[in-house]
Amino acid sequence: MRCPEDKSHLFLRLVVDAGLEMELLEDLETMKFESGIHEEDQSWLYLLGRSHGLMTKACAHATFFCKLLHNLRESFARKLVLEKRTSKCHLTGLREETQDDDALKVGIIGGGHLGKQLAHTLLQFIPIPAENLRISTRRPETLDEFKKLGIQCFYQNASLVGWANVVFLCCLPSQLPNICVEIQTRLGKDCIVYSFVSAIPVSRLKLLLNHTNILRPQYQCAEDLAHIWGANEITAALQDPVILQATCPYSPAGGISLNIKWLEGMFYALLNFCTAKDMPHPQVLQHLSELFSSQHLKACREGEASPLQFQAQDFVSQIYAKNLSQRRPFPLFDLTTVQLKETPFSQYLSNSTTFQDCFTHLYCDSFGISLTKEQEEPEVSTGSPSQ
Repeated sequence: MRCPEDKSHLFLRLVVDAGLEMELLEDLETMKFESGIHEEDQSWLYLLGRSHGLMTKACAHATFFCKLLHNLRESFARKLVLEKRTSKCHLTGLREETQDDDALKVGIIGGGHLGKQLAHTLLQFIPIPAENLRISTRRPETLDEFKKLGIQCFYQNASLVGWANVVFLCCLPSQLPNICVEIQTRLGKDCIVYSFVSAIPVSRLKLLLNHTNILRPQYQCAEDLAHIWGANEITAALQDPVILQATCPYSPAGGISLNIKWLEGMFYALLNFCTAKDMPHPQVLQHLSELFSSQHLKACREGEASPLQFQAQDFVSQIYAKNLSQRRPFPLFDLTTVQLKETPFSQYLSNSTTFQDCFTHLYCDSFGISLTKEQEEPEVSTGSPSQ
């Protein structure tokens, strides 16, 4: 004869088999991670929130950058199609469709928790086609969930960087030197390396990779970290307006701040992409101005805001801008130098009040959330970042 406990265990097994175990255990305090922590160790639990907050911000910023690149590539491709329609080439029967090479190709080195979360975020919010995302990891057999989506998962770091436009380093610091040896000879000069390896500074990465097209975000955590990050999947967290606003690069909300030099590096990386396409700099400035103004102008009433208009001297010296002919692209910039030293764009960021509003609206809209006037101010406040 079975006791009530046996029946409850049978019911629990049926629920687990149905894939509903998380809903069943959600309100059971004894099943939560915190319940197994001794009282004297409770003070360390804030590290869980900090870790999840850091990962949420890191994935959000990386995805936003890729979405900007994706939009720029599409804009550039549309321009080429329009030129073909008005050129003599169109009369010869050349195809108008953009080629597969025009699509953004993203590679991830590292298939751990960060690499997986980043892949999910890229797939949902850009959204990047599965065939345009590849993951290289020492254990590709653990990535069946991505293989089922059509994503190539393998252990070929050099092959990955030879194919990708953007490569994310999601590996351990101890693994990075060997990875750099593997990939440095296969890196094209216009391939952007985006490093999440916080222990390795960008100046060291430049030497290890013999490469200058590198982005590396730097984060600081406040001592009084806000309890907003939770433990949801990153894709679910970024659909929460409060959490999304806390991830905004300009926002101090949530207790985790981003070094604004990342924002400078991101802009110069976009310029490098356009230079690799041999795009004249006036067109680049027009594309960027329209891209960053669009959502802000939509959110404001008529006459309340004027469109953003970038100038060449916002990115290069006045002397260089004066001598830059209309048909010439911008030069290729050393992104490592941009992130370590003052640039003309540093001055622009500190002086432009319009840009911050434009940027915030575009950032939130990239994740499907449009800001109202009341939401423009952060809803969560924290103390100053720790040094």
